[in-house]
Amino acid sequence: MPTPSVPVSLQQAIRQSTQRKRTISLLLMAPLTLYIAIFFMLPIGMMFYRAVANPEMIEAMPRTVKALAAWRTTTALPPPEVYQAVGDDLIAASGSKPLGEMARRFNYEASGYRSLILKTARHLSQTDAAPVPAWNPNAVAVNDLLAPIAANSDAVNVAAPALPDMRSRLGAIDERWSDPDLWLSLRRVAPAYTPYYLLTALDLRMTNDGGIGRMPEDQRIYLNILFKTVKIALVVTLICLFVGYPLAALMVKAPKWFGFLLLMGVMLPFWTSLLARTTAWIVVLQEGGLVNKLLLALSLIDKPAELIFNATGLYIVMVHILLPFMVLPIYSAMKGVAPQFMRASASLGAHPVRGFFRVYLPMTMSGVGAGALLTFIVAAGYYVTPSLVGGAKEQMLGYFIAFYTNTTINWGMASALGIVMLSCIMLIYIIAARTIGVRQIVGLR
Repeated sequence: MPTPSVPVSLQQAIRQSTQRKRTISLLLMAPLTLYIAIFFMLPIGMMFYRAVANPEMIEAMPRTVKALAAWRTTTALPPPEVYQAVGDDLIAASGSKPLGEMARRFNYEASGYRSLILKTARHLSQTDAAPVPAWNPNAVAVNDLLAPIAANSDAVNVAAPALPDMRSRLGAIDERWSDPDLWLSLRRVAPAYTPYYLLTALDLRMTNDGGIGRMPEDQRIYLNILFKTVKIALVVTLICLFVGYPLAALMVKAPKWFGFLLLMGVMLPFWTSLLARTTAWIVVLQEGGLVNKLLLALSLIDKPAELIFNATGLYIVMVHILLPFMVLPIYSAMKGVAPQFMRASASLGAHPVRGFFRVYLPMTMSGVGAGALLTFIVAAGYYVTPSLVGGAKEQMLGYFIAFYTNTTINWGMASALGIVMLSCIMLIYIIAARTIGVRQIVGLR
């Protein structure tokens, strides 16, 4: 049979209707897209930029940057043009904010370079700006003194003593300006982008020959902190899983009134300030707190136990705070499992334990995966609770990110540590997606 032709007017109406629906959908999605772009993608992009940006020396010492770029490191020390550029820049930028920022950035290469830059700039500016003596009308004019001599001689050459070259002046101010390592460090600071922060976050550094090497052993701290952060988050996640799974099952199987009370007990931490909960745990777990008094009254201990400002207190408080992130996804998955499945496995001769592992647990893995991943991500980024209830050995990576952001104002180092944490979390997510499955993690079956 011949295919019936569609009138042109009907085709236009269909296209207009489809275009109208597409436009409405895009307009409805626009606020969410704009929100994600401004408050999610833009901060992450700025974090990546801050981790490699290195504008301090370009802003404070532009002549030096150009001179160092033209210097071929065939000699241990740079040519006179580089010394002159350094001197001119330090004189021009003396006392300015960009020079202070550059000196602080240079100090990251080696301790003491900040004071060297500021001291050299101060000395050079004072030398070049030497005060001119005021004119005294009663003093004898120099020309009057030289007139008799000029009358009896063919020519008189009177010249002011010239300042020494910039290399000598810098060496006279501080002998470190004659150290080749200083100039190699200065050259590493010159580019607009640097791997310094990312390498430092991984306990690595740039060597003088342009390669990458490990930090000295006494300066390797960030990888240990990263491993400690992952360990603490993993332990908290496992404890929340072993506590939260039976609790979620009890909430599903219990009578409605009791299940509602359990649900309210789980939801209660969401309605309380994080700082208030953490402070309350400090009061409860301290030596004279409720827990120690109860254990002493029951004669379970002879002296107050150390339950705070150590790993024990940290795990107790973090498990209490993060338990809802584990319980609620598991509870939601269990609510969708019909009880007939377990009865059917029992009728087929399966032991209850075997039926649980072969039937019930696989059907609730979506809640387990979502809860475990959510709990781990939140735990890995904590810094308020570890800083209040943990000891010095229990500080996590989030504490150092906050320290570099709020205290030392080192945005580059804070961004680099944030990228390391983000990469670690993404790696955990990829592993979970490979083993459990993305559909299971997001709750799809």
